[in-house]
Amino acid sequence: MIKIAVLGYGTVGSGVVELIERNGALLKERAGEEIVIKYILDLRDFPGDPYEDKIIHDYGTILEDSQISILCEVMGGVGAAYRFTKQALEAGKSVCTSNKELVAKHGAELLAIAERMHCNYMFEASVAGGIPIIRTINSVLLADRVESVTGILNGTTNYILTKMEKENADYGEVLRQAQELGYAERNPEADVEGLDAGRKIAILADMLTGKNVDPDKIATEGISKITTADFACAKAAGMTIKLLARCSVSEDGSACVRVAPYMLALEHPLGRVDDVFNGIQVTCGMLGDALFGGKGAGKLPTASAVAADVMDCAMHPGKTVMRAWSEEAAVMGDMTEMKSRFFVRTKASARDAVLEAFAGSTPVTAEGAEDAGFFTPAMREREFQAICSQLGDAVLNRIRLL
Repeated sequence: MIKIAVLGYGTVGSGVVELIERNGALLKERAGEEIVIKYILDLRDFPGDPYEDKIIHDYGTILEDSQISILCEVMGGVGAAYRFTKQALEAGKSVCTSNKELVAKHGAELLAIAERMHCNYMFEASVAGGIPIIRTINSVLLADRVESVTGILNGTTNYILTKMEKENADYGEVLRQAQELGYAERNPEADVEGLDAGRKIAILADMLTGKNVDPDKIATEGISKITTADFACAKAAGMTIKLLARCSVSEDGSACVRVAPYMLALEHPLGRVDDVFNGIQVTCGMLGDALFGGKGAGKLPTASAVAADVMDCAMHPGKTVMRAWSEEAAVMGDMTEMKSRFFVRTKASARDAVLEAFAGSTPVTAEGAEDAGFFTPAMREREFQAICSQLGDAVLNRIRLL
């Protein structure tokens, strides 16, 4: 019998408990042993809850219990969650988490402890919820070189952009709807400004480079400047707009990592990943492109990923499954030297000046548009920014093309 503890009894924690209890027979058949939840740690009481008798408030009880071999950390944050995780790993107990912020900030350190103590720190649920992208990079693609990862990694922003596109609705209006539906927090900054996606792509970049990528140093832009006018131009060109998190790794090991809105063709594999769904395109040297999609958040999809990690730990006792990355900082590529095409929306009065400044640009005209739109030729970021500075407030918005 394998006894586990769940740290945090919120949305994901209750999902983990529900899934393990509901699928108990299946887990026992596949793991070879029964998996039993002995403790649920939370600051609150849950009178009348079916698992009320498992609720405790003292983490020390879990840490000191030699019967507990696996913990599910679904508390979130980097305070108590970091302390509890580190203490558990140092005691030789495996930890499975959905905590992207903690993995992005302290993953290298925690993985090193797990390796030293012959246990596991596993985090499938920290990136794209129920989509098995961590396990794919860690093991399935082990014999190939992953050259790049491009993904829609935040369901809230994808929902907002989808609504803006399909209903011709303003950003502020759709954001309020997302908050009412529970898709967006009261303070939506982490989602809409790209910080959440930045933490997730940082984790994937860690795995790809084998070194530590600081999420605070990733070039990050959000969606708050996207308007219905941008979508009208995208539609006229047979394109859409998505918030993409991208990481490419060169042969010398340096990484170029960015989170930003992109215009991409509707027929692109990520072009029709809509609403709260996530999608990830992985490009490998031998395999080529592979696409992964599904629910990137939510109670049971995320719980499914946490439970899969629990199974991995249960089936490999005393063996570290996850490959660690170094605490050494990864070499980051100069993003100003990256080449891209851009969509530029300007005041109509600036049309001739823009065509002159961005020589070789292609106009794009949306029905009933008051502004002028252009697709620039491919150019380096620094060159593009210099021209935009010269044009001043004539530039209303700009979006990179994928």
